[in-house]
Amino acid sequence: MTEEIMLSIENLKVHFPIKTRSFSAPKSFVHAVDGIDLKIAKGKTFGIVGESGSGKTTTALAVMRLVPITSGAITLGDQRLDGLIGEELRRARRHMQIIFQDPYSSLNPRVRAGAIVREPMDLMDVGRKSEREDRVAELFRQVGLHPEQQGLFPHQFSGGQRQRIGVARALASQPDLVVCDEPVSALDVAIQAQIINLLRKLQAELGLTYLFISHDLGVVQYICDDIAVMYLGKVVEMGDRISLFKGPLHPYTWALLSAVPSADPALRDRTDQIRLQGDPPSPIDPPPGCGFASRCPFAQALCTKEAPPLRSIRTSHSVACHLVSDNGAPPQRQI
Repeated sequence: MTEEIMLSIENLKVHFPIKTRSFSAPKSFVHAVDGIDLKIAKGKTFGIVGESGSGKTTTALAVMRLVPITSGAITLGDQRLDGLIGEELRRARRHMQIIFQDPYSSLNPRVRAGAIVREPMDLMDVGRKSEREDRVAELFRQVGLHPEQQGLFPHQFSGGQRQRIGVARALASQPDLVVCDEPVSALDVAIQAQIINLLRKLQAELGLTYLFISHDLGVVQYICDDIAVMYLGKVVEMGDRISLFKGPLHPYTWALLSAVPSADPALRDRTDQIRLQGDPPSPIDPPPGCGFASRCPFAQALCTKEAPPLRSIRTSHSVACHLVSDNGAPPQRQI
């Protein structure tokens, strides 16, 4: 049975121009996202991971049309989003909402919690006006808050409660896609688990589709069905949760997994860990070939000259690395 695709991204590029003082100077651009392809099935959670500056948050903002798109196609359901402007874009926003990273700065401190959750319904004309008050109370219950708390201001809630308000606000317009931009990174570990469990519960109840952005591999492993690993604006590996965590192919993915803290001495003292040296290249002038070559302990001459394509190694698992064999042997296992 073929899965219904909720979100499709084709060759997405987001390049930010750099201001120069001289009119005669050549234009330079930050290649934040440099040609990626993703498909997210309806009712699933798709995770994007990578270091700071890898382009994962810019990808999320591009999907929401909150940053300008240089080129590429974004399709939500059967509607193209990349070319929408004005009133058409405003109407489309009802079907896609975002949960921001910081619950402290993403809520207006001068507006009461109930009004914050109701605002999307008023702006997008969702449901009857007479029913919106009851709908807000229902949303409060769904996210684990008491309807009586609607009259409070954001500063009167804890961090976890503020993020629950953010979740309720995202659900107010009954969206098809919810973009989660590191929604638990600003919270304590115990509260992180509560919010993640809430997101999973809401997905099961409402059939939501999530695009989940995170740098925390533990969180991604828990909530995501499929995962893309980004580096320097490109997807270097993509696969389902089990195959990616049990058999990482790209040296960068291997290095990310090696860096995850563990209380297990057998995992903590492994001899096959990769510890990266140096910093990623500048996204203003990306190097030819593989962007990871300068930090890769297995890099060869070909890696610095020719950019590897994202190729399928096995079902639901792709990698962009010249050194991964056709039968799926990664370079870290070939030595």
